[in-house]
Amino acid sequence: MIRIAIANQKGGVGKTTTAINIATAMAATGWKTLLIDLDPQGNASTGFGIHAADRARSSYDLLVDQTPLAECIMPTNIPGLDIVPATVDLSGAEVELVTVEQRTDRMRAALAGHTDHEICFIDCPPSLGLLTLNALAAADTLLVPLQCEFFALEGLSQLLQTVERVQQRFNPDLGIIGVVLTMFDRRNRLTDQVADDVRDCLGPLVFEAVIPRNVRLSEAPSHGLPALVYDHACAGSRAYMALARELIGRLPEKRKAA
Repeated sequence: MIRIAIANQKGGVGKTTTAINIATAMAATGWKTLLIDLDPQGNASTGFGIHAADRARSSYDLLVDQTPLAECIMPTNIPGLDIVPATVDLSGAEVELVTVEQRTDRMRAALAGHTDHEICFIDCPPSLGLLTLNALAAADTLLVPLQCEFFALEGLSQLLQTVERVQQRFNPDLGIIGVVLTMFDRRNRLTDQVADDVRDCLGPLVFEAVIPRNVRLSEAPSHGLPALVYDHACAGSRAYMALARELIGRLPEKRKAA
């Protein structure tokens, strides 16, 4: 199973929106997909219409109580896409794990040997605490959503430094599969400047597909649906399908048979 963490310590960059829709897009292209909601806000779970009362097992149980992964997985309303939902209990996991041995290795141990899915996305919280470290230690690679604004560039440099530290201490094989530009507004000159700066800095690491500011992307979660189901023809949905095609092109050749 290919494991991809979706992380950026800056909030409001479209991380959860990206997690919901890239997972849906991969399932739509025939990949058996698992999404792990590791954000205590549980927005990815809500985005699939899973109410808090229905989340019998969650990523909290997976990490803190070491409940087997199979018991924490729930089906979504998307064929081929399952989820490990999050509950508010997860907000206490950071404190509870502090005194635990190998506290950064819990997620890796939970995912070890799992073969029921071909690809797994981990939606990380907007911080670089123990939850995100667990995701980065368990992941093969990292997908970084980056909002097209000035402050995003500062956050990116901090994230790259964190990845370097994770490689040195926890996961030497961690890579970055790509940076996706989100909330792209062609009417705003600053957006183009930020996009140009990021491409100059990171080159081919930046995906060609960009995610536009789109009302449908914002509306979809309130209906408990991914944008690709809510309105598959909107600009946001088309952008995420393009991103999925590009992502598949960057995955290891032996896994593309799916």
